Amino acid sequence: MATNTKFGREELRRARRQHRPLYWFVGAFSFFANLLMLTGPLYMLQVYDRVLGSRSEETLVALTLLVAFLYGVMGILDYSRGRIMARVGARFQAALDRRVFEAMIRRSAVSNDPNAQTGLVDLESIQRLISSPVLMAAFDLPWTPVFLAGIMIFHPWLGFLALGGGGFLIFITLLNQLFSRGPMLKASVSSHRAGLMSEEIRTESEMIQSMGMRNAAFRRWKKQRDESLVESVASGDVGGTFSTMTKTLRMFLQSAMLGLGAYLVLLGEVTPGVMIAASILLGRALAPIELTIGQWPLVQRAAKGWSSLAELLSVVPPETERTALPKPKARLNVQALTVVPPGDTRAQLKTVSFRVDPGQALGVIGPSGSGKSTLARALTGVWRPAGGSIRLDGATLDQYAPEVLGTHIGYLPQRVQLFEGTIAENIARLDPEPDAEKVVAAAQKAAAHEMILQFPDGYDTKVKAGGGRLSGGQMQRIALARALYGDPVIVILDEPNSNLDNEGSMALNRAIRQIKAEGRSVLIMAHRPAAIQECDTLIVLDHGTLTAFGPKDKVLREMVTNHEKLQKAAAGGVR
Repeated sequence: MATNTKFGREELRRARRQHRPLYWFVGAFSFFANLLMLTGPLYMLQVYDRVLGSRSEETLVALTLLVAFLYGVMGILDYSRGRIMARVGARFQAALDRRVFEAMIRRSAVSNDPNAQTGLVDLESIQRLISSPVLMAAFDLPWTPVFLAGIMIFHPWLGFLALGGGGFLIFITLLNQLFSRGPMLKASVSSHRAGLMSEEIRTESEMIQSMGMRNAAFRRWKKQRDESLVESVASGDVGGTFSTMTKTLRMFLQSAMLGLGAYLVLLGEVTPGVMIAASILLGRALAPIELTIGQWPLVQRAAKGWSSLAELLSVVPPETERTALPKPKARLNVQALTVVPPGDTRAQLKTVSFRVDPGQALGVIGPSGSGKSTLARALTGVWRPAGGSIRLDGATLDQYAPEVLGTHIGYLPQRVQLFEGTIAENIARLDPEPDAEKVVAAAQKAAAHEMILQFPDGYDTKVKAGGGRLSGGQMQRIALARALYGDPVIVILDEPNSNLDNEGSMALNRAIRQIKAEGRSVLIMAHRPAAIQECDTLIVLDHGTLTAFGPKDKVLREMVTNHEKLQKAAAGGVR
């Protein structure tokens, strides 16, 4: 189903309208710059019709000095409007950078929408168009009829030739748009897919190398790359064909103009100066059209970027301003929670209800696919409930701004990801100027302080995206410190000991005890019994449904009893 992009398009237009005064300046500069384009034709008229006839060197020198001054002014105007448009493009991008970045993050967090993943690239393509000469050609294009009218004044035959040639160039432009749109879109899509696969292979290079998958990975990437190259070559062929046709036609028209002008001079209907001036005017009249055709891929990419951005901004509206709430107590109340993953139609969680009070640790257990990670995503506010509610100290999660909610809820995801930067910056959640005291305090609570000090540069040790040379256990302990940074009131841990050794598991349990002692709450999604050692209560999920909730020991006894009953029933059936 097509998305209504009206809201997104209006938002983009508002950002563009903010720079309307600068567009007026560029328009004014373009007016005078194009007016000064008449300098060349007028100069040739005077030289051929007056100077050569009068053989006056003084007149030639005076005209040349005047022309040099006028061309200097024209150059300054042209240079100025180029600088202005470059700044308009930069300001347009800067005005939307944060909005597009946040929309991309929010959309990517809940879906694999390709428009979300390319949002910043689309914005940059629009910026490049605004800053490019092709947009300034749009200011020059209205002067094309003026120049053609000037040729018509010289002589109707010359005017008809210019009109015919200009009309044919416009026809070529329309054909270019018609035939190049499809190949350009295919080339862009295939190139994006090849880039994504290349990045995926680079990220998982260690696994590919260790498991002998290099040849298979190369063949898989090469297939995508070959498709991208084929589409790019096809797109380039189409664009190159029309660009060459335009250039060849323009050169022929200028020569034809000279030839027709010479014929009219022989007939005595025009002067030699008119012949030269008409050829120059024709070149100026057709220049914006030729430039537009030559830069058409840039125009098409920006048009696609505008459309994709409009869709993204329409699907993801701006965050509304929320009244600031006081720091909540660690009281979490979930009522009849139903969660449907984005892009799916089947609920992964169905009417789940429970309560967590300050100082409690709640364990969530169940088989793979039971909904534990879905619950974690819902509790962090990443996935919105399809039904029911999640309340933190009485307020629903959407009453908190996302940035504020992130400071109240610490989250350790099942798949740990670190970012390019120092260990301190990773713990401080990418803050470029991390609070050293808070960073160290978080690491100490996560029992990672001593481990970090063993690195060559301690907290200032550089790590690569994905962790680089760090082991899975080291990454998990650093990520736990990141979850504890800033003293969140609720800490959600999804399989927190999946990569930890015995020492790491003991450190994790100490951290959970400290969190509880400070009056905060912990929720642990786990498979391994060691992870729920410090839990006070347990939830058992099965196929998205809550099957048990209560004190840990009671729930475990019931699970063991049920398990024994099932075993006896199965044994009886065998007999």
